[in-house]
Amino acid sequence: MKVPNFFGDVIQYVSEAVSRIFGLNDDKYPNTGVQPFEGDPFDEKNLS
Repeated sequence: MKVPNFFGDVIQYVSEAVSRIFGLNDDKYPNTGVQPFEGDPFDEKNLS
């Protein structure tokens, strides 16, 4: 009785992994674009 359940669980596990890898992208990250640089350039003379 346990053998058919085991094979069924293995097949379900593998098929879920394959569908997750090759499925549609479900990432919902915001579109940020290029971020401007707002810092000061490095200057060795200003080291304390």
